[in-house]
Amino acid sequence: MTAPTADRTPHPGPDRTPDRMPDQHGRVAVVTGATSGLGLVTATELARHGARVVLAVRRTAAGHEVARRMAGDVEVREVDLASLDSVRTFAAGLVADHPAIDLLVNNAGAVLLGPRRTSVDGFELQLATNMLGHFALTGLLLDALTAGRGARVVSLSSITHRTAHLDLDDLQYERDYRPAPAYGRSKLATTLFGLELDRRLRAAGSPVASVLAHPGLTRTNLTPRAWEHRPRLGRLIAAAGLLVTQRVEQGALPQLHAATAPGVRGGQFFGPAGPWETRGQVAEARLGREAADPALGRGLWEAAERLTGVRYL
Repeated sequence: MTAPTADRTPHPGPDRTPDRMPDQHGRVAVVTGATSGLGLVTATELARHGARVVLAVRRTAAGHEVARRMAGDVEVREVDLASLDSVRTFAAGLVADHPAIDLLVNNAGAVLLGPRRTSVDGFELQLATNMLGHFALTGLLLDALTAGRGARVVSLSSITHRTAHLDLDDLQYERDYRPAPAYGRSKLATTLFGLELDRRLRAAGSPVASVLAHPGLTRTNLTPRAWEHRPRLGRLIAAAGLLVTQRVEQGALPQLHAATAPGVRGGQFFGPAGPWETRGQVAEARLGREAADPALGRGLWEAAERLTGVRYL
């Protein structure tokens, strides 16, 4: 199966600068991984434009620190996407206080370049954080999203998804583990999830839209964290990356566009318009071959239901 051809024309309007974002007053927005990088920029801009923003963070002390520097209506809540118990506790408390949610940005992510690690639930840690935790969270919040106004779920993909391969028989990468391909696999899984969610929402006649975005090559703190086991090498790689990466404020534009731009439809995928989608203004992004396979999407969905115990749609 060949990937669909994407329109690479930059999108006009709010994607070009956050200052042109539509007014967000009256919207409740949840952003995971909001203490740094793409999540911090996304949460900051949503709050600045009037949304009530829930910072869904693993470290609440860091969350409160960034919240103090934000303008707007912001609250901090603890969630560890790599723990299903934490996800369930977070979702239950959130829905009790916010029975209608208008935006969920599945932004939190992990990049691990050392030995294979597992979550408290026994899942490969990159898959657990990047996809399975968000799968569970989205399902647990779906009723509240359905009650929202024009609600959207935005899931964060990566250009690495296009060269990744998903083996449903070894989803946890227990055979021949390699960290970089495992990261790409987790982002392919995220992309498949977002598209399968869109198909299921449309089949159910749901008003919720599932949209995808990726940041191209963007400078965040994920690279230094990924190399914590070899900090000197990590610093060198981060320094070299200054030559080819874009600022985080630019990298966040595709997900801000997916979250707020008028006319966005479920199933759309946004990324940078520049060469190889590494940087630049916002355009529709290109899907990898496996990401465009509905059968693989269904298989992953069924596996995620078994692993997380969360079933919806």
